[in-house]
Amino acid sequence: MKETMIQYFEWYTPADGRHYTRLTKHANWLRDLGITKVWLPPAYKGFGGKNDTGYSPYDLYDLGEFRQKGSVRTKYGTLKQYLRLIEALHDCRMEVLADIVFDHRMGADATEDVSVVRMDDHNRNQAISAPFMGKVYTRFLFAGCRPQKPVFFLCLECLLLQGHGYGGGSAPGHLSV
Repeated sequence: MKETMIQYFEWYTPADGRHYTRLTKHANWLRDLGITKVWLPPAYKGFGGKNDTGYSPYDLYDLGEFRQKGSVRTKYGTLKQYLRLIEALHDCRMEVLADIVFDHRMGADATEDVSVVRMDDHNRNQAISAPFMGKVYTRFLFAGCRPQKPVFFLCLECLLLQGHGYGGGSAPGHLSV
């Protein structure tokens, strides 16, 4: 059997919280067209709350369930709508492909003072400044879903930051902790 996948989202999908519901209603139609796999957008809460496309992850475990970043729902809907959508697609014998971005984090809730060094933009192994103290957003408090989740701190030993005014400077560049 030949497989046919559809990416059922794009950057300008309306941020109305009804995308999952629309797709649930289209499940039978997609099956009748011969679609066998549906690629869904990132389902978790992003830095931009209900307007975030999912490519600036804040909380990978909040799929539209907790009030964080100004809303409960994501751009695409709520956790309940997402689960109903997956069930509808499975009922139509379609596979579901979830888009997930594991290696990004944005929208931390608090800063931490850390020693950083400015790195060359073309050779990130080459330091171009002496160490200096900078405020870095590393603390994710997840206030909307506590006490279910603990406070999360990024591992500073392996953190590479895109510099935008960290440490009192305003020149963009790469900083190493």
